[in-house]
Parts: sequence; C-alpha cells; structure tokens
Amino acid sequence: MTTLLTLQSSCSPSRVPVTKHANFNQIPSWVSLKSSTSSVKIEHHKQGQVENVHLVSLSKHGKLNEAFEFFQEMDKAGISATPYSYQCLFEACRELRSLSHGRVLHDRMRMDCENPSVLLQNCVLQMYCECGSFEDADKVFDEMPELNAVSRVTMMSAYAGQGLLDKVVGLFSRMLESGEKPTSSVYITLLKSLVSPSALDVGRQVHGHVIRSGLWGNASIEAGILNMYVKCGWLVGAKLVFDQMAVKKPVAWTGLMIGYTKAGRARDALKLFVDLVTEGVEWDSFVFSVVLKACSSLEEVNLGKQIHACVAKLGLESDVSVGTPLVDCYIKCSSFESALLAFEKISEPNDVSWSAIISGYCQMSQFEEAIKTFKSLRSKSATVLNSFTYTSIFQACSVLADCNIGGQVHGDAIKRSLVGSQYGESALITMYSKCGCLDDARAVFESMDNPDIVAWTAFISGHAYYGNASEALRLFEEMVSCGMKPNSVTFIAVLTACSHAGLIEQGKHYLDTMLPKYNVAPTIDHYDCMIDIYSRGGLLDEALQFMKHMPFEPDAMSWKCFLSGCWTHKNLELGEIAGEELRQLDPEDTAGYVLPFNLYTQAGKWEEAAEMMKLMNEKMLKKELSCSWIREKGKIHRFIVGDKHHPQTQEIYEKLKEFDDFMEGDVFQCSMTERREQLLDHSERLAIAYGLISVNGNSRAPIKVFKNLRACPDCHEFAKHVSLVTGHEIIIRDSRRFHHFKEGKCSCNDYW
Repeated sequence: MTTLLTLQSSCSPSRVPVTKHANFNQIPSWVSLKSSTSSVKIEHHKQGQVENVHLVSLSKHGKLNEAFEFFQEMDKAGISATPYSYQCLFEACRELRSLSHGRVLHDRMRMDCENPSVLLQNCVLQMYCECGSFEDADKVFDEMPELNAVSRVTMMSAYAGQGLLDKVVGLFSRMLESGEKPTSSVYITLLKSLVSPSALDVGRQVHGHVIRSGLWGNASIEAGILNMYVKCGWLVGAKLVFDQMAVKKPVAWTGLMIGYTKAGRARDALKLFVDLVTEGVEWDSFVFSVVLKACSSLEEVNLGKQIHACVAKLGLESDVSVGTPLVDCYIKCSSFESALLAFEKISEPNDVSWSAIISGYCQMSQFEEAIKTFKSLRSKSATVLNSFTYTSIFQACSVLADCNIGGQVHGDAIKRSLVGSQYGESALITMYSKCGCLDDARAVFESMDNPDIVAWTAFISGHAYYGNASEALRLFEEMVSCGMKPNSVTFIAVLTACSHAGLIEQGKHYLDTMLPKYNVAPTIDHYDCMIDIYSRGGLLDEALQFMKHMPFEPDAMSWKCFLSGCWTHKNLELGEIAGEELRQLDPEDTAGYVLPFNLYTQAGKWEEAAEMMKLMNEKMLKKELSCSWIREKGKIHRFIVGDKHHPQTQEIYEKLKEFDDFMEGDVFQCSMTERREQLLDHSERLAIAYGLISVNGNSRAPIKVFKNLRACPDCHEFAKHVSLVTGHEIIIRDSRRFHHFKEGKCSCNDYW
C-alpha cells in the first residue's frame, strides 16, 4: 500500500490531474505510520509534519482517546510530537478534565523534552489546576526553572478558587522578595481573591502597593480595587476609589451599585444610577440588571416602570439578560400583569426567566397555573428547567396538598439531578408534611448529608402541624445537641407544637429561654404563639394579663388568637373586648365580626349578632367560603357548602342520609331541624361522603380530605362517628393542623 507520506512527496501538477483538500480529522490513525515500499526520499525536516498536524486536529476536536492512540502509533514509528502538539494535547486534557491522560502525557513530555519552554510548562500547570490536582500543580510550579506572570497568575487563580488566601498572598510575597515587578494581571488576580471582610487589611496593603508601583490609573486595576472593597464590605473605601477614578467605566458604576444593593442601601444604588445617566456613561445590559434589583428590594414599581421605558427605548426588551431582571422586579413589586407582559417580550427566555415567572404564579397564589406552566415547559423544552423551578413547584404542591403531582415532580427532579441541595429538599419536607405523608418527609430528611436549619425547621414544623408535639420537641432537642443553632422560625414551629398539644408550661419555658439560652430575640410573632397557647388552653385571664405585660403592643394577630380562644371556651365578656380590639386594628379581617356573631348567637343575643352582620355588610366584607377537596384516581374533587354540582350529587347525599341517626342521637344534640340540614351540607361532610362512595367497601382505604378553613366542632364529631361506624380511617387537614380519626377518636384529642 502506498502511504500518505509517499503520496505527499510524489505528487506534482504533472502527475496528479485532480487535487483534493486534505481532511486530516478523517485520516485513519494507521495510514501515515505503515512502512512504505516507495523509494522516494523524504526530506528530514518534513518527517512527522503530517502526523503532528493530524494529532493537533484530533486534540482540537476533543477526540482525546483517538489522539492518544495516534500518539502511541507515532511513538512506535519513531515520530516525535512537536511542542505545539503537546500544547494542544494538554489543552484538550484541561478542557475535558482528563487527569489520567494529562499525567501520562506529562510523563512522556519529560522524556521527550529535556528543557521544555515556559509556555509548555504553563500548559501543564493549567491542566493540573483545571483537573483539581493541586499536589501535582504545586510540584510542577516548584520545579519550574523559570516563572513568568502566567505561571504565577495560574497558581494564584487556582488557590483563590479553593479559598486558600494564605497561599495566594504567599506567592505574591515571594514574587516581591525575588525582586520581580508584578504585572497588572498579577494584581488583578490577587484582588479577585480578597472576597471577605477578614481580607480587608490585606486588600488595603495591596492597594498601597499598587500606588507605589505606579500602576494607579490602570482602569482594570482600579475596578479590581473597587470591587475588592465592595466584597470586603468597606463601601466607604469603594466610594473613595470610585471618586478618584479619572475614567469611570460601566464596570466601576455597576460594582459600586452592587455593593450598595447588597448592603441594603438600594436608594444609594438608585442615586448612583441617576448620576450614571446624567453623566452620559455608556450603558450595558448588566447595568439594568443591577438597578432593577435595587428597585425590587425597595418595591419601587414606578421607578421600575421608568427603567422599563428606557429599556424599551433602547430596544433591549427582547434581551434575556435585561428582560429577566425586569420580570423579577415586577414580581417582587407584586405587579404580576406587568411581569407577564415583560416576559412575553423576551425572545428566548432561559431557565432563570421561566423560574421567575413560575415563582410569580406561586407568589400570586395561582398555584395551579404554576403547575400547568411547569408541565407545558417540561413537555416542550425541559432544558430550561432548573432547581429553583422545581422548588417553586414543590411549594405549589404543598399549598394544594397534592402529593400525587408532588411525588411525580420529585421523581422527575431526581432524574434530572435538579433537587436543590438545601432549599429544594426543605421544600420537599414541607410538601410531604402538608400532604400528610410524614414517612416520605422523613425519608427526604434522612437522605440529607448535612441538613441545615431550614431543613430541621421544616421537619419540626411538619410534626407540629401533624399534632405530634412530643416528636417535634424531641427533634428540636436532637437538633440542638447536634450543634445546630435554632432561629426565629424554628421557635415558631416549637411553640406551635406546644399550642396544638396544650403544653402550656413547655411553651412558656421555650419562650423564656429563647434569648438567654439560644441568643434569639423573641418577636411579636412568638408572643402571639404564647397567647394562642394560653387561649387554647382556656387560660383566658392569663392570656389577657400576658398581653398587657409583654414588651410589644398587641397586634391584630394577638387579639385574633385571644378571640378564637374566647369562642372555643364560650367567654362572651372577654370575646367582646377582643372583637372590638381586632376590628380597630384590622377592620378588614372577617374574624372580628364572625366570631363575635357566633358568641352572640350562642348566648341568644340576637340583636348584637345582627349588629355584627350589619357592620360586615356596611364594609362589604364576606366570610371566606368553606371549601373541601379530595383526590380520587388522580383527579381533585372540590366541594363547597351546599354543593350540588358534582356528577354524583345524588349518591353523596344518599350516603349522608345513612348517618341521620347520628344527627338525632345523644352524641350530637341539635334543636333546630334547619340547622341539622345545614350541617349535612358542610363541605367536609360532602367530601367524606364522596370518599366513602369511592372506596367501594374497602375498609382499609383511608379517606383523606383537605379543607381551607378550620374544621367546625360539629363536623369534627361527625368525622369521629363515621370512623367508628364504617371502620375507615379519616384524615382531615384543615387550615391549622391534621386530624386523624380512627375508631371514633381523633389524634388531636379534641384539642384544636
């Protein structure tokens, strides 16, 4: 067979009628390495030229395995790789993160190249750093006879990426000791490594050294110093640097604006933006993203609209890097319609854009629309899904108590490796807990390597919501023993557990020890929990005294908790006081009218009750409609009071009539026939009746009902009776907690 080398040497215009361009990427790896029978002589300097070109081509196309096979064939044929071939191979190893190939290549290079150039050694260094082998990188660096700025920048960048500030500074110091003058790239790399307040002193020294070295005035270094001060939290220094800059490029403006925004000084960031516009500085898309974040933190929707007008005028609405922050700004300012309009203008929404809009649906309580959008997106373009999107869907399923869809989405997220390491897992714990699937919540929690305080709190809250107070408190103590510090939300969960179980003394203990023992200052929310604990327990006088002496003025929630306790324990006198206070603090809260109305009717004070209804009508307030729902065969069936729209309405009401004896028996006393008929129409009863129809006599199948309001005492008794008569376990999740009815008893022990 005639080899490629022979063809190359023998081809001439007179002998070859047609010339074809060579495609070296398609050359089989053995073609040019077979021994040739041709007698044509090849000039010595051209030997291996084609082979090296082919080797470079394979490397640049990322065909690393083929490149190494070809490299071995070259070795067998006695053809050496050129320094440029080595360079390309090291670059391929670096880009593909192939440490094993890189080490083999490095060993071979040391055999072939007695004195490799600094350029080639830097390639080796960069390969080891990118592959994460810092031990090898250190060894190469220490053995290099000659170092240049690239060598030092490579190592400094690698150390900085690992947070090894001491090593970064050490390299810089040794460079100074050797008498070598640092280049601008060295300074910029060093400044990028200084990212925390603890590095501020080092940053100041570097700043001084830059001035002494005569490099002040270099725009890139000045911007690096400004950003360093921002990251180290010294905004005064950042502003001084900014004011001294002769030429302020957009990166300097945005750097300082970011610093102000992160420090909670959004108004200063907006003022800086106004100055930028006034001075006629050229804008870029990043400027808009920064200033829109400032608007979001202030919820300044009008200013956001003005910036939107600038964006539209410049024709940047379709740019995803501008449109996405605009959508996020509108969502955080609760202007969802504007967010949707801005979203529709984006030509190619990315994962952040879609995540923002789905989060917006959840924020606006349009949870079903969020799930609908997610399903559509998943079927059409799953590549734009991210972990934040899945977290939002977990939260939506949590509110809708839809464990079926939630479980499917969870499985899909696992398949795509898009379960957020902390917030996503915590959202899953909450979702499973609120869906009544505590075993699944526990499985998620126990699968976490190092659950953070958010995960612990979510799991404790799940047990508190479930009524498992002892388990919730045990988890709290276990969390503390693990060295985890509880936060404000954790104590809300703990106090809620105490409230649902009537643990008055334990609740008071946890409230009293929050500050001295755990260094968590109680807020009005924690005191409201304690008021709820006293009120549920019937200690209404103690609750009133507690409100008078607590370090906060009672808010609407304080009086609402107290009023709820007055209704539970039928205390009209204190209920009137609580109702009046609640109506003054929050005239739009229907509880301030409905609960006093119930108290008045229970006491037979019809005129006072009528007055409450009159006040509600004058303010055009309506009591929230009771709604219960149940899932059957993947479909949600909703019921409202007196609902007769369900396809199986007749069967549902016939099923309820089977319990007429309960309505008239000793267990349930009700003097008015009309009232008994109204109770039959309650939404949770309709849902329970439908559940009984759906299980088709399977006594082992539990009936799980969800309700948007607190379960009424009459329906609570009804559920207990149904569980006793039918043998079915009935689970009702109302707005406050879970109720497990089994054999005529409820898990709440009639304390809710």
